[in-house]
Amino acid sequence: MSDLPSRPRELALAIIDRVDRRKAYADVLLNARLAEAALAPADGALLTRVVYGTLRWRGRIDWVLGRLLRNPLKDLDPLVRNLLRLGAYELLFLDRVPAYATVNELVALAKRRAGPGKARLANAVLRRIAGREREEWSPPTASGSAADLAALVSHPPWLIDMWQEQFGREDSRRLMEANNQEAPLVLRANRLRISRDEIVQRLCARGIDARPGTWSPLAVRLRGAASPAELAEFREGLCQVQGEASQVVGLLVDPRPGMRVLDVCAAPGGKATHMAELMDGRGEIVACDVSERGLGRVAENARRLRLDCIRTHVCDATRDLPGEAGAFDRVLVDAPCSGLGTLRAHPEIRWHRAAPDLHRLAALQSALLDRAATRVRPGGVLVYATCTLSRLENEELVEAFVERRRDFVVDDAAGQIPDGARTMTSGPCFLALPHRHDTDGFFAARMRRLPAAA
Repeated sequence: MSDLPSRPRELALAIIDRVDRRKAYADVLLNARLAEAALAPADGALLTRVVYGTLRWRGRIDWVLGRLLRNPLKDLDPLVRNLLRLGAYELLFLDRVPAYATVNELVALAKRRAGPGKARLANAVLRRIAGREREEWSPPTASGSAADLAALVSHPPWLIDMWQEQFGREDSRRLMEANNQEAPLVLRANRLRISRDEIVQRLCARGIDARPGTWSPLAVRLRGAASPAELAEFREGLCQVQGEASQVVGLLVDPRPGMRVLDVCAAPGGKATHMAELMDGRGEIVACDVSERGLGRVAENARRLRLDCIRTHVCDATRDLPGEAGAFDRVLVDAPCSGLGTLRAHPEIRWHRAAPDLHRLAALQSALLDRAATRVRPGGVLVYATCTLSRLENEELVEAFVERRRDFVVDDAAGQIPDGARTMTSGPCFLALPHRHDTDGFFAARMRRLPAAA
């Protein structure tokens, strides 16, 4: 066994603490730190596992810590609270690091960062965790207690309640268990330059575990791979990082060569570049977003993939959009959302969101959809998509929209996606679920604007 060096552990604490206090995104901080720190590959991999694991299992960890502290966990100094979470994760979930090394390193770190008094607290708490079998720190599986269930599946109670109402008790439990698994890296083959099978063959020849996806004809699933930027295929523009459910959304839009397409909230460009490839690079895609920096990433991806039919436009899509009324054959609203379908890759989101956020976001989504609808030509298609699993942001919002706009009807998604993906539906809408499909949670509704009356 080898210890986790103190430097990676300090980096992990800094990331976890900033995610907790500032609601930062773990992947952004982690990628930046990995680039700066020049860690050995094994240390970088372990740092990544510790950061995501601590965030993923925070509910279980807090349940354990709550049984060892005299005062509520929330009243602790935030840095000390997050140091205890980091240590508890290593002691409860990792086998690689000896318990004594974890305790010693974290006590020393606590002393440096918070002083001798806090170091004594850390020593007492972590030694008590290390002194008992892991099974003794597991919440009762059959207690029926809401608090025990929240600790067992490591999700906040409000989210458990919502999903139990939406999916039922057993399905919601399976969903939350799936959220605690590591997500695979998924690529989309650039169909204009290479086939999916060729990508798979090239990666496998270098010892990378690459397999064809299940739901999208262009998807390649990788396990244990390096970062995308380290893959020659990515650098050469032969592929793009894009989740498999997200790829199916592009197929649902069904853009065709020569069409005019509007992509609302387009950054970082996964769907815009996919649609450009589906159009054989012929026609026009207008990718708009409120973030100029985000649109810079869209343009960068388009250049790398050698797609020149995408142009970018900075705007607040709730107030204004490019083009005239009825100017586009296809309009995609890839709406900002609560992100509750992406908890495998972004575990911190579950701790940052609260029920009122969903109402705030639904109001924004409704405004975006209303504005975007004005740009759809009669007979054209409007697709509304989110990476969340909230009826308020998904089904209920679409139902309210078509009630307001009687010139739009919801098409059957099953008729617009590959045969193998037709189980990914709920009613007429597209619905991907982590526990059923091993993808991010995604929702999409395809709506067609009725031709103008003669």
